[in-house]
Amino acid sequence: MKKIHIIGLGLLGGSFSLAARRKFPELVVTGYDISEKNQKDAEILGIITEAKKQPDADTDIVLLATPADSLGKILEETLDQIGEETLVIDLGSTKSKLCQLVENHPKRKQYLAGHPIAGTEYSGPKAAFSDLLDGKVMILCEMEKTDLHLKEKAYHLFEALNMKLRFMDPEEHDRHLAFVSHLSHISSFMLGKTVLQKMEDDRNIFDMAGSGFASTVRLAKSSPAMWAPILTENQENILAALDGYIANLSSIREKIAASDKESIHQELAEINQIRDILDLGKG
Repeated sequence: MKKIHIIGLGLLGGSFSLAARRKFPELVVTGYDISEKNQKDAEILGIITEAKKQPDADTDIVLLATPADSLGKILEETLDQIGEETLVIDLGSTKSKLCQLVENHPKRKQYLAGHPIAGTEYSGPKAAFSDLLDGKVMILCEMEKTDLHLKEKAYHLFEALNMKLRFMDPEEHDRHLAFVSHLSHISSFMLGKTVLQKMEDDRNIFDMAGSGFASTVRLAKSSPAMWAPILTENQENILAALDGYIANLSSIREKIAASDKESIHQELAEINQIRDILDLGKG
């Protein structure tokens, strides 16, 4: 592992670089960001050793960490540019469209579809930190279509960063993420909107906001530049998730309107089972 090139120098791309440079002190990390400020900040913060738009011919891995709606074009362009010994890994939150897009590309074997389950509500290179990926899950799709020798480079990097590998079908990935990630962000944004609307009438409302509100609305601080494209790229799965969520909201509203305390208690008790599931997952 001698050289990595990163396109998109925000939280995820920056954290990958910082973690990799810590594990491989001699590693050269080149990079590019469409934002001149992000690119300059990345140089100052030591995320990249040199700014350049295209990877060098001897680059081992190119990481794509840009918004979901830009990844397709960048992936095709990058595959067209690279030499035979370079692997391209995207880090996007949606996988199906990308895998379909390059299915017949002559360099398909040099692409690995990846998604690290890691992040914060903050964005940009200044939000990046070297421990973001430590112990986190890295989902990989269509592994069988990636060259065996090049896959070893990816394994070497992920192992060094202490990441846990999981393998999924691209469509399965997008369905699951619609429920456990994309829907939760929508919920947080809309809760934030609802409270902001109430704030127009009562400016003291935030004085009563406790830790429950803060934790629930935390994701509403996430980058719109990242999340708006995700919501449209995974549209079909997100709409299905929203339909179920809205139906559940309507159901609990009816029970509250009917003052059906027993039914509400029973439903909340059943939902409490998620605590055991989440605790088991932590173990």
